[in-house]
Amino acid sequence: MFQKYKYHLALHLIIFIWGFTGILGKLIHLSSEQIVWYRCFIALVSMLIALKLFRLPIRISSKKHFWMTLGVGVLVAIHWWTFYQSIYLSTASLGILCLSTVTLHVTWLEPLIFGKKFSWTEFLMGLLVVIGIYIVSDDFEGNEFQAMIWGLISALCAALFSVFNAQLAKNIPSTAMSIHEMGIGFLFLTAVLFLQDKLDASIFEMTFSDVMWLLFLGIVCTCISFIVTIEVMKKLGAFTVALSINLEPVYTIILAVIILKEHTLLGYKFYIGATVILLVLLVNALIKRRKQVSFIE
Repeated sequence: MFQKYKYHLALHLIIFIWGFTGILGKLIHLSSEQIVWYRCFIALVSMLIALKLFRLPIRISSKKHFWMTLGVGVLVAIHWWTFYQSIYLSTASLGILCLSTVTLHVTWLEPLIFGKKFSWTEFLMGLLVVIGIYIVSDDFEGNEFQAMIWGLISALCAALFSVFNAQLAKNIPSTAMSIHEMGIGFLFLTAVLFLQDKLDASIFEMTFSDVMWLLFLGIVCTCISFIVTIEVMKKLGAFTVALSINLEPVYTIILAVIILKEHTLLGYKFYIGATVILLVLLVNALIKRRKQVSFIE
C-alpha cells in the first residue's frame, strides 16, 4: 500500500514545503533582494554537490539553449525578488494569492509566444480571477496596493519562465537547466545589490535564525525539492504534478494563519476574493484533467 502512494505523499510534502517559502519572507529579517541572493547562492552550491554526487548532467552543449537558459534564470530571480517584495510590503497570504494566477497567465502567453490554440474557457476563468483580485483589493490602501502590483509582476515572471522552461526542457536536461538558472540568478542579484550600494559587509549581518531559515530555503525548499520533484515526475507524470501544485496557495494561507497569525490582519473581503480565485484554479485544474483523460482514452 505504501509503495503505491509514496510518490503521491512525497509530492504533497514538497508542495507543502513550497507553501512554506512565502512564510520565510516574513521570518527572515533581510531585504527581498538579499533573501533571493542567498537563496540562489545556497541552492547553486547545494545543486552542484548533489548533481555531482548523483552524476546528473550539468552541461548545456547548444549555445542557443545556453543563452536562452541564462535569460530564463534572470526571470526566475526577478520572480523571486518581486514575490518577496510583495510579502515584505503586505502579507504572505497576499503574495501567494497573487502568485496563484500563474497558471492563468500561461493560458494567454502560450498562444501569444508559441502560437498554441487560444482557449475562451480559460480566458473567462481569467476574468473571474481578476474579479477575485478586485474583491481582495477593495479595501486596500498604501502598501497593500504596491504589494499586489509586485505580486502580480511576480506571477507574470513565473508564467514566462514556466512557458520557456517547458520548451527548453525538450532539448536540454532539466538538471543542467536549473543549475545554470541558479547561477545566473545569483550573478544578476549580485549586480542589483552592487548598483544599490548594498553589496557590503552589512549583507552578512543577520541573526542565527536568519541563517537557519536561509539554509532551509536554499537547501530544502529549492535544491532537495527540485531533485525529489524530478523523481516524482518520472513516476506520476508532469500533468499530475502540475495539477497538485494548485494546492500551494492553500498550504501557504493555512501556514500564514497558524504561524504568522495573519487572520488578524486580513478582512473578510480578502477571504471572499481568495475563495473565488482558488475555486477558479480548482475548476481550471479539473477541466484540464478531464481533457487529459479524454485524450488518453
